[in-house]
Amino acid sequence: MDLPLHDPLFWARYTFAYEDEDRVGDLADQIEDVDLDDDDEDIEGVEVVFDVGGGCRLVLDVALDLDQHELELIVPGRKKPKTLGWDDMVQWHPHALRWSELDLICRAIDPAPGPALALLCRFAAVFEDDDVDAAAATVDAAYASLRPEGWTGYWPSAAEWLERNDLRGQAVTWHTDGQGRHWARQKDWNQEKDFYSIRQGPDTFPHDELRTLLEAARR
Repeated sequence: MDLPLHDPLFWARYTFAYEDEDRVGDLADQIEDVDLDDDDEDIEGVEVVFDVGGGCRLVLDVALDLDQHELELIVPGRKKPKTLGWDDMVQWHPHALRWSELDLICRAIDPAPGPALALLCRFAAVFEDDDVDAAAATVDAAYASLRPEGWTGYWPSAAEWLERNDLRGQAVTWHTDGQGRHWARQKDWNQEKDFYSIRQGPDTFPHDELRTLLEAARR
């Protein structure tokens, strides 16, 4: 995995926490904005592949310099990856997975909470039927597994994750068509937090591919 997962600077940037100088402290002075011009068109991200099993994979494209990260999945029989969601600072749609789905996937990748969960939790939200305390403890364990010994400065936490991804009480309801497709809609947008996702209908999301990947994770 070609990412500096034990570097506080990486996490300050990856989580977008660096925007809040009070939160990241001295790290804010070490992060420079990228001035995009004609010479910067070749900026590329780092592609991280997670093997779920059965030929199914999650692909995370991390573009720190652009503050843009995209999650895709690949399943057998499909020539091209399918987009699950993305996170940026302009038009983000990170709410791709339910917590139970992410937990299942990450346990298939690695039984112990670690890099996969720490990187991918930004694409999962919690809802009324989730055990949020257990989810938060698992996310904190994943982050803690990567934290450098003795480091006391900024480090991501489950509390920070929940600030963006706790959608309990936000009028989000889940629907199914009886064919294994599950999607959600928010009753109205006058909520404290909005449900930003392409998973808002039976035809706007790679439901069948995700079902295949989840079945592989269960096996």
